[in-house]
Amino acid sequence: MLIDSWQAWQKRWQDADLILFIAPICLTAIGGVAIFSTDFHANQINWLQHLVTGLVGVGLCLILGRLQYERLLKWHIAIYLAVNLLLVAVLFFGTRALGAERWLAVFGFHLQPSEFAKVAVIISLSAILHDRPIQHPLDMLRAVWWVAVPIALILLQPNLGTALVFIAITAGMLYWAGARLGWLVLLVSPVVGAILYHFNLMVWYVWVALMGIAAWVSLPWWRMVSTLIALSINLVAGRIGDLLWASLHDYQKQRLLLFLDPAQDPLGGGYHLIQSRIAIGSGRLFGKGLLHGTQTQLSFIPEQHTDFIFSAIGEEMGFIGCATVLVLFVLVCWRLLVIAISAKDNFGSLLAIGVFSFILFQTFVNIGMNIGIAPVTGIPLPWLSYGRSALLANFLAIGLAESVIANRRIIRF
Repeated sequence: MLIDSWQAWQKRWQDADLILFIAPICLTAIGGVAIFSTDFHANQINWLQHLVTGLVGVGLCLILGRLQYERLLKWHIAIYLAVNLLLVAVLFFGTRALGAERWLAVFGFHLQPSEFAKVAVIISLSAILHDRPIQHPLDMLRAVWWVAVPIALILLQPNLGTALVFIAITAGMLYWAGARLGWLVLLVSPVVGAILYHFNLMVWYVWVALMGIAAWVSLPWWRMVSTLIALSINLVAGRIGDLLWASLHDYQKQRLLLFLDPAQDPLGGGYHLIQSRIAIGSGRLFGKGLLHGTQTQLSFIPEQHTDFIFSAIGEEMGFIGCATVLVLFVLVCWRLLVIAISAKDNFGSLLAIGVFSFILFQTFVNIGMNIGIAPVTGIPLPWLSYGRSALLANFLAIGLAESVIANRRIIRF
């Protein structure tokens, strides 16, 4: 009986991707250790909550990984509506912190619906794109309208960083569904144009001209009309960008401006960036050792256990610790690409590439802001930053990918 049970267990899990499963667990463990270090002198237990939430996340990942992902096709609209209702609830009943309303208090647990919305949008976009590949620029609109609702609700919180994650997810999935690179550039060009108009008018003129050329080259059906439309949209986007800039909070403006030169405000908006770079640079090869990092232990970086956890790893674990983290993320992204390529259908392939886009973008931006090459946008580092909703959502995303690889064969158990 015991032998039969063991063989049945092996058969059921024979297609599981162990690398994809183990790497996030290792990242969660490293995150727990780093959070423990940042909590040490504050007598907090964020590290324990992180590890307990990680265990729950692993369980959810295992459960979701065993389900037939095709069933999500029937449920994707319900899932989409549910997370959007939660995002609406945040605007009316959300917990406020740092000028934003992003959490719902549920039995003592601060639920952040925007984190789970990432997974829901990946499921929904996969469902609407899997049987109708992108063959024309207008085909992208059905995905854009679908994701526009959660983005708008998240911007109202306001939560600019998470909204950018949704844009990255959408762009990656559209490209995988057949959209040409030129179409995607034109799609996001108004956002870039709005930013450039406010910061550098001359560069903005160049950008508008380049978008006109891009439309002429990549939209050959009605070259003159498409070029005029692209130019008009980017011209209007400049003015809209000024209006959006005026609507941002002061701390959001500082985050976007000061990463280029944090020394402009070393005790204000540039403080985090300066201290983070000092911490990472002082770690050198092997780090200062756990609980021995001066920037970390003396709390030079406020709220370091969240968005700036990578700086604690750099200071106390050194280059070796940072390299280990990067290798683990590379392994996760590599396996997600393999799953996307080897999936038995377009739906599964799009699910995997959506998770890939989500993890890659957040990792790049978070580490970039820790080392000073990206603005501070409040995007957490997957599995490492403290945040229970984010951690659970990350493991749910991996569970989706595991379901795709586990159901690659037609055999059902």
